[in-house]
Amino acid sequence: MTATENLKARRAAAVAVGVATRGIYAERAENAELWDVDGKRFIDFAAGIAVNNTGHRHPKLMEAVAAQSNAFTHTCFHVAPYEGYIALAERLNTATPGDFDKKTMLVTTGAEAVENAVKMARAYTDRSGVIAFSGAFHGRTLMGMALCGKVTPYKKAFGAMPPEVLHAPFPNEFHGVTVEQSLAVLDNMFKSSIDPERVAAMIIEPVQGEGGFNIAQPEFLRALRKICDDYGIVLIADEVQAGIARTGKLFAFEHAGVAADLVTMAKGLAGGFPLSAVTGRAEIVDAAPVGGIGGTYAGNPLAVAAANAVFDVIEEENLCARATEIGDMIKGRLTDIAARQGMEAIGDVRGLGAMIAFELVTDRQTNAPDPALTQAIVAEAEARGLIILPCGTRANAVRLLPPLTTPMEHVEEALDILEASIEAAINSTAQAAE
Repeated sequence: MTATENLKARRAAAVAVGVATRGIYAERAENAELWDVDGKRFIDFAAGIAVNNTGHRHPKLMEAVAAQSNAFTHTCFHVAPYEGYIALAERLNTATPGDFDKKTMLVTTGAEAVENAVKMARAYTDRSGVIAFSGAFHGRTLMGMALCGKVTPYKKAFGAMPPEVLHAPFPNEFHGVTVEQSLAVLDNMFKSSIDPERVAAMIIEPVQGEGGFNIAQPEFLRALRKICDDYGIVLIADEVQAGIARTGKLFAFEHAGVAADLVTMAKGLAGGFPLSAVTGRAEIVDAAPVGGIGGTYAGNPLAVAAANAVFDVIEEENLCARATEIGDMIKGRLTDIAARQGMEAIGDVRGLGAMIAFELVTDRQTNAPDPALTQAIVAEAEARGLIILPCGTRANAVRLLPPLTTPMEHVEEALDILEASIEAAINSTAQAAE
């Protein structure tokens, strides 16, 4: 029995079935490379789901965490606050879009950030309604589940969701949903489903993560900004997956030239250490009563030290530009593959910066989803030494999230593996159909 087989058996006996896992059991990792317990090398184009934007174990992060661990690892910010938390809050207040006074709170997970942003919006507006969008993913807590625009697996079997959470369609031209149609449905919702003066917040991912890397058009985000201004609604940008230099900007909302009232972030914020944040208009963040927000582990000192180092690395290594360079290379290669005869199963290639996806279809006339081919490509890539992930409300998209520090030779190697994996999976599917 291999070490991997042994761990698979132990995992099946000891870990909850609902915790989904892949078949790669990690032993060590460095920048964009990962080795499993049997010594097999992988190029990591998942980055812990957009967490390791600065790569695995970036030396600057490791040094910052080691220095902090020599001082203290936990005091609880509510009990004995510390300078690192304050310094990071100052940086986030400056870095997030918007020319207005801002404040920040730190927590631990993306779902926590979303929950607290909704709490702030409700406290500020004295309203309770929240509008999210189809295909959205905002976490697995109760409010997070309610906000998700995908039932399976996030809502299935978990009972009633919190009330006054509604969903409008996310514009997706590949699937025939225009910006105008989305806005028309939203306008109709205000006439038929909820009084806009009962809506506390509207939350949107500028690039959907689990939903399939669908990009919110700049004109759509600008229209939402106007709607929120007109009705006194708090606009929340969920930048948990798209933020921290991933799309070629520090925050994806910057591509639209507008600012949200609140920004939630996590994943890439601390380069592999659990940390999330809500940053936004000072008067909204301060609407929650003293003691109403926070948590025992919120703003863990080690994670805070890592996050401050992440911002140093982004600036020193110009990772926003690197994201664009890597993304252009990946998108160009995928576009070339999709244009070849026999590659008609690739229905769409899309993305911003180094947040790229391609969608698999049975034919380009109907754009009917092909989730089986999607899984086959992911499995083939894994067998060949490349870690990639599926996504999408129809489970038929492959997402690519390389660390922004990936050497270009590793990007080229990964794309060679990906191309071979796509060809092998498509050929295998065609032969099985004969």
